[in-house]
Formats: sequence, structure tokens, C-alpha cells
Amino acid sequence: MDTESPERSDSAAAAAAATARATADSGEFSLPRSRAANERLHALIPGGAHTYAKGDDQYPADLAPVISHGHGAHVWDLDGNRYIEYGSGLRSVSLGHAHPRVLEAVRRELDRGSNFVRPSVVEVEAAERFLATVPTAEMVKFAKNGSDATTAAVRLARAATGRPRVALCGDHPFFSVDDWFIGTTPMSAGVPAATVDLTVTFPYGDLAATQELLTRYRDEIACLVLEPASHTEPPPGYLAGLRELADRHGCVLVFDEMITGFRWSEAGAQGLYGVVPDLSTFGKALGNGFAVSALAGRRELMERGGLRHPGDRVFLLSTTHGAETHALSAAQAVLTTYVEEGITARLHVLGERLAAGVREAAASAGVGDHLVLRGRASNLVFATLDENRQPSQQYRTLFLRHLLAGGVLAPSFVVSSALDEADIDRTVEVVARACAVYRKALDAADPTPWLGGRPVRPVFRRSA
Repeated sequence: MDTESPERSDSAAAAAAATARATADSGEFSLPRSRAANERLHALIPGGAHTYAKGDDQYPADLAPVISHGHGAHVWDLDGNRYIEYGSGLRSVSLGHAHPRVLEAVRRELDRGSNFVRPSVVEVEAAERFLATVPTAEMVKFAKNGSDATTAAVRLARAATGRPRVALCGDHPFFSVDDWFIGTTPMSAGVPAATVDLTVTFPYGDLAATQELLTRYRDEIACLVLEPASHTEPPPGYLAGLRELADRHGCVLVFDEMITGFRWSEAGAQGLYGVVPDLSTFGKALGNGFAVSALAGRRELMERGGLRHPGDRVFLLSTTHGAETHALSAAQAVLTTYVEEGITARLHVLGERLAAGVREAAASAGVGDHLVLRGRASNLVFATLDENRQPSQQYRTLFLRHLLAGGVLAPSFVVSSALDEADIDRTVEVVARACAVYRKALDAADPTPWLGGRPVRPVFRRSA
């Protein structure tokens, strides 16, 4: 494990790599300071984190690093270990930590005040920059998180159509912390049954099933909500087919672009595939870690939350901190950087190099059918399959344990543009060693000896 500065020497790097290999193979890798900090977190914060996906239950037992700081594609934990990080900030930090252009924009605003009793000029400048980058939208309103933006889209759709039901893609993992979505998950405690009954689901890629749903609930469905793409590309004609179905049945088409926004193209998946939704939501990469999200869409719908619409007003994203100047300036810097520096293309190049290396390492170790990469090159995730090629949390635990011991923090393989080729190559080396252990566990038909404790667990489950 590397505990030195980024400027460490080649000899120090070799020594650290040797230590990491020995530690991983012996199963002695431990994080005492992080473990103590996790106990403090659980004593004060429900779940030990402010986001369930960051919980220590998502990592092998006693191997959930608590982060001290980060720079670029690297982070350091409280025990002094340095990691190459993937999925940074739950995919929000796509330019790398402490990106200079973003920090410069933020610092410029901090001395000028961050929140006023009237709109700042930064609000209109950020809106102009966003709509120039995502020209398929006509208006935009900013918020602080993706859940609020997506729920606002649902409210607009219900107001515009006068219909109560929401149809969401059941194949996509997350849309909002609000009741209309959380009620559909195993963590539905506290959500009234009447609210749950108003949400129905449709499968991704199946136009016939969506048509059947719209017919069964004729004139009841306000909107279709989905990620335009995820771990698979949309089938030919699928998104255009959804657009036609929404028009024919009089419902609103909503694209959740929290992940696809900017990673698929500077204009999001809608810009890449050429299908324009009525409403779309953006976040994550938009602020490079700063809290900013966006609801964008057709003027006719968006104005229902404004002051220039003759009908009933929609209470739309009225948040105290939605217009913080430093966050909106961060968003402007991110948008500018993506366009001027070709960030989306770089993410794809880095992802392709990583995917090729990981697949080769897995195949060489004889686990190519068990460690499976999925998704677009800019948004890679991995599945861990057991002896019967079924998804396995135990094998995920084994894999994550050896990645961590080798200095790779990777709940996914989602790249940031701060990675370089050396980071990718180092990651592939660590993956290769993890795959060798994976093969041993498969041969034994039992990964238990290599887990070091309880397996990782899915976020959505009924009991702790």
C-alpha cells in the first residue's frame, strides 16, 4: 500500500507494491484508524454516512476507508494509505478532486458573497452556459441534489396532465429519495401504501410492454421516467419509440441524466442519441463534487413553475441554497472545461484502456466469465459471479478486499479525467492479482476463506 506522497520515487513505489502484494495475499491488510472513525460515525450518524452508497456495509468487514483528502484521481485515508479512486464522489467528481479551473471559479465567488435576497447575476450566467451546452432544453432551474430535481419533474408532469400515476423504468436503480420512488424499493418503511400504488414500472428496451402499461392505465399516467441509457446501449429505435408513445398517450417523457449527463456527450444522452425529452434532470458531474443539480426542459412545461403562466402555479424547486453563487460558478467551470478540453472523449479513451486491461487480466486468470464489465467506457461497472455464474456478494467482497489492499478504491470502474495511463496500468496489475485469488476461490467452490468477515450487502434491503 502506498503511504507516500504523489512524488514518491520508483524504488519506493516498488517497495509499496511488494508490501501491498504480500499484505493482500496474507489477508492481514487492516485500517485501524478508519475502523475507529467508522465507530464514531455510526455513533452520531444513522448508517455511518450521509449517503447509503457510502456506507461501510458496502465494503469488506473493517476495510471501509475513511478519507482524509483527495487530489486528482487519488485519495488518502486516515491510516495514510493512498488509493487510485474510481466512481469518485458517487460519479460526481468526473474531473478529479480539487480541479484547478473549478476551484478558481469557486474562490472567485466566495469573497463576493454566496447568497442574497434577490437573484445574483451568476444565476443567469449559469443558466445561459447550461442551455448553450444542452441546447435541447429551453429553460433550466437549479437545485442542490438530484432527488429534488427529479421529483420536481414528476410534479410538473402531474400538473400538466392532470394525471396521478408515475411510470418509471424498473430496471434502473435509483431516481429519488422521495416517496414516489422509495416506496417501490425494499426500504419502503414510512411510505403510505396509497403513494406506492401511484407508481408503476416498465422494463427498459421493451416498447410493447410500455405500450401495454399505458393502455392498462389509460389517461392515468402522467410521465415516463427513465435513464436514457445505463449499463446497456438503448436498442435501435427504442428512445424514439418512447418519444412516440409519450406523445400518443399524452404523457410527459422525463430523462434522468444524472449519470449520462456529460459522460455520454457534453449535451447528455439526449444530445448523443438525438431524442429530445420533455423534461430532463442533471446533477453529479455538473458540479464536480459541488452541490448543484438541474431540471431542464420545454418552456411550456417549465413556465408552469414561473410567473408568466396563466394557469395554476406549480411550486417548483424553491430552495434557500439552490442559487449559491460558488456552486453555480463551479457548474459553469465544469461545462466550460468539458467543451474546451474534450473531457467526454477523454473519459471514453481512459475507460476503453481500463476495460481492455481488466478483461485481459480476468481472462488470463480464468475468471473472464465471472468478473464481468458492463456499461459505456465512461461509466464502467463490474459484476462478480459465482461458480454457477450467478451474482455473488461474497465474490464481490473478495474482489474488493484485494483491490483495497493493492491501493485501488473501486466500488465501480467509473473513470475520472484526472486518471492517467500509469493509474490505469497500475489498476490492471492489482486486478490481475485479485483475479488470481478469485480463481482459487472458484476452484474451491467457496470464497469464505478469502472474505475476512461478513460479505458486502446491497443498499436496498428491508433490514439492517
